[in-house]
Amino acid sequence: MNWFTIINKENFILRLERIIKYYGFSASSFAEKIGVQRSSISHILSGRNNPSLEFIMKMLSSFPEIDLYWLLNGKGTFPAQEKSLELISENKRSKKLELENSVKEDKKIKRIVIFYSDGSFEDFEN
Repeated sequence: MNWFTIINKENFILRLERIIKYYGFSASSFAEKIGVQRSSISHILSGRNNPSLEFIMKMLSSFPEIDLYWLLNGKGTFPAQEKSLELISENKRSKKLELENSVKEDKKIKRIVIFYSDGSFEDFEN
């Protein structure tokens, strides 16, 4: 009996898709982030293969805010609340720096507005 047979594969796939979407990755960029081959993600998402323990551990190593219990059986929350707020704050700073660095030197950023999928937004003025 495979360790993964105790987990509902279809629901695991839904949770994996949720994680990928939450972080804004494509399947291939997610694979790169956690250090696995793109085909691994593709085969898991299609239901062809089960995730290996190594795959699960690489996900948890790259994203410590993912709760193992939630990932494997859907009980609990994703993401863990306090870690997710830290991650969102870090991502906002990173996006702002990326925008600032991408602007030509003769132009200054006056205002940045970030819209979220839940309808909320944040406004940054220089």
